[in-house]
Amino acid sequence: MLDFIYYPVSFILWVWHKVFGFVFGDDNAIAWILGIVFLTFTVRGLLFKPFVNQTRSMKKMQDFAPEIKKVQKKYANDRQRQAAEMQKLQKEHGVNPLGSCLPMLLQIPVFIGLNWVLRNFQPGAESNYFFDANDVASYVDAQIFGVNLGDAINHLGLAGGSGAAGWHWDVAPVAVPLMIVASVATHFTARHSVARQNPASATQQTAVMNKLTLWIFPVGVLVFGAFFPIGLLIYWLANNMWTLGQQRFVYGRIDKEEEAKKAAAKEKRDTLAPKPGQKPKPGQKPQVGQKPTQKPAAKPTQPTQDRSDNQNGKSPKGSGDGVRGGAWAKNGGAKQRPANQGKKTQGRKRR
Repeated sequence: MLDFIYYPVSFILWVWHKVFGFVFGDDNAIAWILGIVFLTFTVRGLLFKPFVNQTRSMKKMQDFAPEIKKVQKKYANDRQRQAAEMQKLQKEHGVNPLGSCLPMLLQIPVFIGLNWVLRNFQPGAESNYFFDANDVASYVDAQIFGVNLGDAINHLGLAGGSGAAGWHWDVAPVAVPLMIVASVATHFTARHSVARQNPASATQQTAVMNKLTLWIFPVGVLVFGAFFPIGLLIYWLANNMWTLGQQRFVYGRIDKEEEAKKAAAKEKRDTLAPKPGQKPKPGQKPQVGQKPTQKPAAKPTQPTQDRSDNQNGKSPKGSGDGVRGGAWAKNGGAKQRPANQGKKTQGRKRR
């Protein structure tokens, strides 16, 4: 039914087993362990670009998280309008919510396919997809510290494994350390991702998801790892170690890009800004983003005639008005009449 998944997974594992089998021998357990590890690295390498896009998408969503909260608050009673505004906002910022889930969704078929392929390494089987009878026998007989790669602490039909059903405590000395390391790696992977979250974008759903990824998932690996065969535990451990290293690499590159953008923007502002004391050239227009320089206020100057009069000891023109104005104010604003005003004019004496 899912052969379109099983065949590609088995082919990649077959290729890497042949590569390392050429070095260590086909029947050596190291060739099978390295084949499983590099199968994981191959799949994760193919998913590297979607992971980078996922990281950038999550960063953008955190940057405009306050806008999302405003939309949610504004249309709290209108779910349809809220969804439409959210889609509009995501389109404006170039964010695809499905892109953040793509790498995880693509890893699920690989996990299912590898589990099925490892489960079908049964003693006496003639083939297992790309593997022939000799390859099947090689995997069944491969041992690490005296434990077969197909063994598990407890065999269940859905969990895979080539051993008999029931509990196998002799597998625990090898399986338990792998389970513990895989659980710790899962915790630190989630912790590294949560540490980069923007506190402004935190919601109740985000807090719940953080608790699940930080504690519930690692505990789940520790508990349910008892039902996984050794080969599948090696895949899980390699997958978590790759994720942790990939996060450190990608997050570091994105942080450097953000710092470079900030430095370039600051340098551009400093270049466009006028230097202290610099005067614009005649006819020069301010560039984009540059503030126009303000001219200092001109000091009032005394007219040339007044200055020359002052130098010659004469009162400046209009000084009489100032004196009259002062006297007028001193006398209460009453107009002063001329000395002869109000007196009758004497007529001429006749000779």
